[in-house]
Amino acid sequence: MSIRKITRLPENDKTNGWSQLLSPRTPKPALTNDIQADWVIVGGGLAGLAAARRLAENRPEDSIVVLEADQVGEGAQGRNSGFAIDSPHNVGSSMGELDAARSHVRLARTAIAYLRTQVERYGIECDWSPIGKFHAAVSEEGVRTTLKPTLQVLESLKEPHEWLDSKALHDKLGFKHFRAGIYTPGTVLLNPAGLSRGLADNMPANVTVYEKTPVLSLQQGDGVTLETPGGKVHAGKMILAVNVFAEQFGFYSGKLMPMAAHASLTRCLTESEQRELGGVASWGLTPANAFVGITMRRTNDQRILIRQHMTYAPNLRSDDESRRRVRLEHKTLFDERFPNLKNVEMEHTWTGFICLSRNGSPGFGQLAPNIYSAVCQNGVGLTKGTISGMLVADMACGVDNPLIADMQALGQPDALPPRPFLDVGVRARLAWELWRHRAEA
Repeated sequence: MSIRKITRLPENDKTNGWSQLLSPRTPKPALTNDIQADWVIVGGGLAGLAAARRLAENRPEDSIVVLEADQVGEGAQGRNSGFAIDSPHNVGSSMGELDAARSHVRLARTAIAYLRTQVERYGIECDWSPIGKFHAAVSEEGVRTTLKPTLQVLESLKEPHEWLDSKALHDKLGFKHFRAGIYTPGTVLLNPAGLSRGLADNMPANVTVYEKTPVLSLQQGDGVTLETPGGKVHAGKMILAVNVFAEQFGFYSGKLMPMAAHASLTRCLTESEQRELGGVASWGLTPANAFVGITMRRTNDQRILIRQHMTYAPNLRSDDESRRRVRLEHKTLFDERFPNLKNVEMEHTWTGFICLSRNGSPGFGQLAPNIYSAVCQNGVGLTKGTISGMLVADMACGVDNPLIADMQALGQPDALPPRPFLDVGVRARLAWELWRHRAEA
C-alpha cells in the first residue's frame, strides 16, 4: 500500500472573461464527509465530465464521484478560445500523416456529436455556433509550408473546404492582415465556461460532482482512497483527468510541459463599430503558427477575442502584472488590425494553463490495475479532452469501442530533459519560434 501526498494544487483567479459573460451560478457543494463509490474521477474538466457521463451510460447501477479542485469552468476547460475543431490542420501529406488525419477527424467528430447531444438535450447556454473556422497565414512562407500542405490533406480526405485569397478573406473578416486562408465548415465556436458548467449541472443521477474539493493525497491498495479537506473517497477504480497535475499523483513524471496561454476579450462593439468593421457577423480564426500567430474570434455578442503570447509556466501561476502587460500587447495587436476601432478597449484579460507533451501524444490509458488516465490534450482540449474521457471510460468498462485504437495510435508522451535543462530548452525553443516565424505575427 502506498500513499502519495499532493503538494501543488491549482490556483485559478477570477479573471476568466468567458465566466464573466455568464449568469451567476451556485457551484455544487464540496465534499464534507467520508464516502464510498464504485468510481472516482479526479478533475471536473471536459475529460473528467465526459468520463463520468460515459461511465454512467455504461454502468447505470454504479456510483460515480467527480472531484473538482475549483469551480467547474474556472480551470483550463473554461479558459480556452472556444474552438471545437473537427478537421486537421498544420499536417503533412505523407501516408502516415494522412492516416493520422483520418483518425483525428473520427475522434473529433465523435466528440463534437457527443457534446452537441448534451447541449441540445439540456438546453446548455454556451453560445453553441456551428459556423466553421478560418485558418490563415500572413506570410508567403506560411502559405507554402502550412496552408498548401493542409489544402492537400483536405483534398485527399475529400473534406469540405474553401480556399480564400487575401481579398476574399478580408471580405469575410472585415480587416486586412492575411495573405490567404482556408475555411472549413465543421468547427463549432462556443463559450467554454458555459459548456463546462452546463455539462456538470446536468449529470446522470448516479454521478455526484463535488466542487471546491481538491485532492490532498492518493492511497493505492484495495482500490483507491483520496483525501480531501472535508473527507475521504474510497473507490474501486479511479480515472485521472487533471492534465499537467497528473505528475502530482505520481504519473507521467518528467513528460508533461505546462504552458500559459493568454487571451483578451473586448467590450461589445457598438452598432456603428460593427458597420465600420463589416464582414460576416461572427467568425473564428486560427493562425498558421500557433506560437507566433493570433487566434481570433468575433463572438455572437460582438466582442473580439485575441489569444496570443504563449509562455512556459512551470510554476502554474499568473499575476496581475503579467496580465497588465498582456492586455497592453493585445490592445496593440488589436489596434494594428482594426485601426478604425481604436476606441475599443479590452474588457477582460486572463491566463489559462495547457498541457503539452514533447511528441504531441496524450496521456491516455491504464496506469495501474485500478487507475486510468485521460490527460495532456496538447491545446485541443474541447475535442480531445471530450473524446479521451469517453474512450477511457469505455476502456475501463471493457467496452469494445474501435475508436480506442485510434487514441492508442497517438502514442504516449515522450520523456523530457530534466530541469533546469528543460526550462532553458523550452524557453530557447520558444524564442527561436518567435524569431523564425516572426512574419506570422
